[in-house]
Amino acid sequence: MTEPFLMLRTAVVLLVLTAGGGLLMAAMRFAGKARPPHWLAMLHGLLAGSALTLIAYAGFTSTLSGQAWLGLALLALAALGGVFLNLRYHMNEIPLPIPIVLGHAVLAAVGVVLVAMAVW
Repeated sequence: MTEPFLMLRTAVVLLVLTAGGGLLMAAMRFAGKARPPHWLAMLHGLLAGSALTLIAYAGFTSTLSGQAWLGLALLALAALGGVFLNLRYHMNEIPLPIPIVLGHAVLAAVGVVLVAMAVW
């Protein structure tokens, strides 16, 4: 296995862990809690950022398929949505808007699937 594919597989594992935290936070929001604990939101963002960095590094140092690039682009959009949720709502202690949470989740999920399909 070449190094870029190992990085992409590692990124997918990190993204699956990230998704677990995201599902937990979404369940908290759907259960009526205004926002998740700060530590969980920060860990979620840290794992996602780490995975995005690995994918981008693999892409810029080797050849990635168009599918992997599209996955990276969708994940980057999801990350922007997550930053928006954090800075606009979470840090200001405003309840997270469910439509934005769902949009963030859908973009991220499709991005993870595309990257995973490109690697496996």
